[in-house]
Amino acid sequence: MAKGPEAFRSISEASGELGVPQHVLRFWETKFTFVKPMKRAGGRRFYRPQDIAVLAGVRSLLHDQGYTIKGVQKLHREQGLKRFTGPDEDEEPRAAAPAPDPAPTPAPAPPADRRVLDQIIADLKAAKAHLDAVLAKS
Repeated sequence: MAKGPEAFRSISEASGELGVPQHVLRFWETKFTFVKPMKRAGGRRFYRPQDIAVLAGVRSLLHDQGYTIKGVQKLHREQGLKRFTGPDEDEEPRAAAPAPDPAPTPAPAPPADRRVLDQIIADLKAAKAHLDAVLAKS
């Protein structure tokens, strides 16, 4: 029988739902003060639905969006847990950050520079031919 959406999850259930190993969840507890599952006697962890939502946000930031642990910590300091769980139903969704401009294409080298580069290439080819000849003799 499957658990309801409001049921607490054990660490193995949370791990399976989030697609991360159990040790990663325990590690995240040490790095992110806002990850606090309930602990029962004997230290057994139980994750509330809101804990799962926060952990899913952390997982997305770290694994999908390329944030570092320090980056996620900074995001939490600046924006709180809302950033991890998404907007409330009555809240306007955040606009996506604009994509960075692609790196500009370098301009072609001026003719004078081109001549210098052509000479360097010719010198390198000559040096390679000399090395090839020396290696062939040995």
